[in-house]
Amino acid sequence: MDVSLILKIGLIGISVAVLHQVLSRSGREEYAMLTALTGVIVILLMLLPEAADLLSLLKRIMDF
Repeated sequence: MDVSLILKIGLIGISVAVLHQVLSRSGREEYAMLTALTGVIVILLMLLPEAADLLSLLKRIMDF
């Protein structure tokens, strides 16, 4: 796992948290929830290739 990936995830998390707070305090709870959900989906999509690499590594180790 690359350090830049960890930094990107942290930056997305902070941005989503700030945007969620701003939208929630302005009375737009629906948009705040959609923002949080979108942030989670984006991060999961970023981690999907890493999980695939991990599973292929485990398969190679178990095939040993």
